[in-house]
Amino acid sequence: MLDIKLVRNNPEVVARSIQNRGAAQDLDDFLKMEQQRRELTRKVQELKTRRNQASQEVALAKREGRDPDQALEGLSELSETIKELDGELKGLDRQVQEWLLTVPNIPAEDVPVGSSEEDNLEVRTWGEKPPMDFQPREHWDLGVELGGLDFEHAARMTGSRFVIYLGWGARLERALINFMLDVQTGEHGYQETMPPMIVNRESMTATGQLPKFAEDLFKLENWEYYLIPTAEVPLTNIHRGEILDEDRLPLAYAAFTGCFRSEAGSHGKDTKGIIRQHQFNKVELVRFAHPDDSFQQLDLLLGHAEEILKRLGLHYRVVSLCTGDLGFGAAKTYDIEVWLPGQGKYREISSCSNFTDFQARRGDIRYKPRQGKKSRLVHTLNGSGLAVGRALVAIIENCQQKDGSIVIPEVLRPYMGGMDQIRKQ
Repeated sequence: MLDIKLVRNNPEVVARSIQNRGAAQDLDDFLKMEQQRRELTRKVQELKTRRNQASQEVALAKREGRDPDQALEGLSELSETIKELDGELKGLDRQVQEWLLTVPNIPAEDVPVGSSEEDNLEVRTWGEKPPMDFQPREHWDLGVELGGLDFEHAARMTGSRFVIYLGWGARLERALINFMLDVQTGEHGYQETMPPMIVNRESMTATGQLPKFAEDLFKLENWEYYLIPTAEVPLTNIHRGEILDEDRLPLAYAAFTGCFRSEAGSHGKDTKGIIRQHQFNKVELVRFAHPDDSFQQLDLLLGHAEEILKRLGLHYRVVSLCTGDLGFGAAKTYDIEVWLPGQGKYREISSCSNFTDFQARRGDIRYKPRQGKKSRLVHTLNGSGLAVGRALVAIIENCQQKDGSIVIPEVLRPYMGGMDQIRKQ
């Protein structure tokens, strides 16, 4: 959430952000409403001061033995007026808050301006596309043939956009999870956590999923609880409403969880395979950083996610998202896109973002400086380290052989009981 003082005092900055993002908020209407709210606040405060004075006059009249009726009559009228204006003010306060909750974060200065993913800026690539002297196959074809993916029975028991992992598929998914967690916790300093996969409305609001993305969430019937769309939500909310010691920053957490998304805005898109599922696994990385250091922390986080792909030997590229493709709460985002030869394209496998103080303001997450009494908002960051199902897809498509087998990356073989290749049984 944006600082209301920033919106009020620097409307041109907010207007430029809204325009560059292609958002639809009406800033002029908000500023008029905010001005009305401030004027009404001053009026109510003045009336309450007059009411206090009238109360004192009533008390004085009683002490001096004078008739207080005239003073009481004026006091009653003031109280009724204040009650009516207080109700109006609460309505304006609510409207101001609701507007602020729908406004996206302001992009960092070095974020490229653009309207869609076509305007994203390629930062670097790593590795090479695997040489293949045969027509590579898509993961949904090869994975089913080798007996590791079952879409048919998953659709029967639940519906479309679900999968059952079988045999080597289930073991490879589990191997990837353990490998990712071992690297991030053992080498990169993240504290492993196992958070709830059901959270309340306050947690969803703090990280920006509510109110904007309500239709993309799975809500529990008769409860104000939601299935998490990503572990970013519970991990960021670990410190909601807290004041941290500056010496503890940065804090780093990693978690493997299931993730649940309705994909409300993607009808007809990526319906084949396991690229865009309603339920999927992910290892998430979250960092709480000092404001002076958060963009350096973003580079660090990005490197931690890249390291997984490097060790798997998978070719990828890093792109800086433009203003029009930037996520709602992010000030800056790098996407890591892995090469999928079966599909002949790059696909996102990790998104690493700095939210600056946007989420921290919504969740009231602060730190106490070593010097000075006033607490400050932390900066929050998160990134996929990685999306597990998409990593499995990348292995199937990049490591497939001409005979239809799949070579298991060397770093995963200890997690696979020494298995080095997947063949049709």
